[in-house]
Amino acid sequence: LLSLRETERDAVIVGDSIVRHVRATLAEGKVHTHCLPGARVLDVSAQIPAILKADESPRAVVLHAGVNDTTQRQTETLKRDFRSLIETVRSTTPAAMIIVSGPLPTYRRGHESRVGAELLSDNISRTLRSI
Repeated sequence: LLSLRETERDAVIVGDSIVRHVRATLAEGKVHTHCLPGARVLDVSAQIPAILKADESPRAVVLHAGVNDTTQRQTETLKRDFRSLIETVRSTTPAAMIIVSGPLPTYRRGHESRVGAELLSDNISRTLRSI
C-alpha cells in the first residue's frame, strides 16, 4: 500500500466489497478507497494500522463495514466490534473525522448491487463535501 502522503489523499474509504464500486469525491482533495472483500468489522480494524499511518492523517476516514457480520445476528457483539474499529482509527489518526457507514442490504447474499454502490457513492460524496 502506498502511504497517504505519497498519494496525497485527503479522505480514505475503508470497507467490505461494496466499496470497490464507490466513486466518492471531495470539494477539494482526493479520496482513496481500500476494498477488503468479505471483511467483517474486526477484519477492517486489523487492517487500519497498515492503511492509515499516524503521521499521514487524512482529513476524513469513512468506514463501511458490517454486512458480513450481520449473518451472525449478534447485535451486541457487532456494536462492540464497531466501537473497537472506531477506537483503532481514532488512535491511528487522531485528527481525522470518522464517518461510519453501513451495512447496506445486499441484492443477493454476496452480490452487492451497483445501485447500492451508486447510492453509497452519492451519500459519501455529499458527506465529504460538507466537511
